[in-house]
Amino acid sequence: MHQSQSGVQNGPLGGRWMQLVIGVICMSMIANLQYGWTLFVTPIEEKHQWGRAAIQVAFTIFVVTETWLVPVEGWFVDKFGPRIVVVVGGALCALAWAINSVADSLAMLYLGAAIGGIGAGGVYGTCVGNALKWFPDRRGLAAGITAAGFGAGSALTVVPIANMIASSGYEATFMTFGLGQGAVVFLLAWFLAEPHADQLPKVTSASVNQSRRNYTPQEMLKTPTFWVMYLMFAMVAAGGLMATAQLGPIAKDFHLDGVPVSIMGLTLPALTFALSIDRVLNGLTRPFFGWVSDNIGRENTMFIAFAIECVGILALNQWGHNPVAFVILTGLVFFAWGEIYSLFPACCGDSFGSKFATTNAGLLYTAKGTASLVVPFANVAVASTGSWQAVFFFAAAVNAIAAFLALFVLKPMRARQIAESAPTRVKLATEGAD
Repeated sequence: MHQSQSGVQNGPLGGRWMQLVIGVICMSMIANLQYGWTLFVTPIEEKHQWGRAAIQVAFTIFVVTETWLVPVEGWFVDKFGPRIVVVVGGALCALAWAINSVADSLAMLYLGAAIGGIGAGGVYGTCVGNALKWFPDRRGLAAGITAAGFGAGSALTVVPIANMIASSGYEATFMTFGLGQGAVVFLLAWFLAEPHADQLPKVTSASVNQSRRNYTPQEMLKTPTFWVMYLMFAMVAAGGLMATAQLGPIAKDFHLDGVPVSIMGLTLPALTFALSIDRVLNGLTRPFFGWVSDNIGRENTMFIAFAIECVGILALNQWGHNPVAFVILTGLVFFAWGEIYSLFPACCGDSFGSKFATTNAGLLYTAKGTASLVVPFANVAVASTGSWQAVFFFAAAVNAIAAFLALFVLKPMRARQIAESAPTRVKLATEGAD
């Protein structure tokens, strides 16, 4: 380790920016466990005839274990450091796809999904938490860049995976990519490190309001601030998931799925075009809005993003039957939605301190799992009404409410909490020495 000109120790192997790069690469390596799964469903069904619904249960198991166990894995990170959790996570991710490659029963496929979820959740939670700790001055940007690694990380390997499934079968693809991705995470994990206080810069931005107190997870759960954030996260995640997870069915019901669309000289079927643009924007929005929030404040940025999402969803309902409008407006909806995975972790770190940031952010992240439980109701609403209008109105409404809560409830509530925590700084410093 060496010191920079500002007197801040840069930490291990290239300093904190290298820690961020390692986190992004690790996130990219686990992204296929979620985003690449869809490529394997049909080949598995063709071989075993288990039925798509039964096979997709594996995906649900993965999402639940990946989301709901992050606080537990975060506790291990805060207690033992990031290295060991990501080492184990990388090994579990490799094991999961190795099990999938030889799974000859649904039970075995589900076991692989559970192991993969535990491993991916450990890597995801650790990398986001480590970014929050290393970048107290740029938490929004750092969390956004890290989350973008997961959001867009699978883009580079989707084509190679699809090609290998076609040429060598899904079993060999599971084994090859599983071992390869897991090995990269396993090796990079050894270079992860937790920062010491003297390695971090001081926060100088007047827009970012940060607590001087490190809240334990138990203390955080007793604050109204956490539960307002949790409610907002769940609402926006549910609204976005209901509008975006159903993109294929929406395009089909709008009779747009195969309609060619030409934008800027590129012609693709509307649904394909929308999915391509949406994936890119879903990645870009995380560092972009994270950076914005570092400069104008978390709640102000939330208000802007959620308001854009509300307008975008209403516009999609109004003009989405036009193929070009469908592509552009779904892009806008994705762009104004994906930033929750940078804004909320950054806001959590600001509100409750760095010491337990991984566990605390992990507890907040379970709101994504809570939100996913609402998504099936979109299909129920469409089946009963014969229209997507109710779904769109619900998604727009929860975003409008969340925008209001950000500015008029969360902002003053956080300001009060942080002001009240300031006088305890000396006392906490004494307690921390015990």
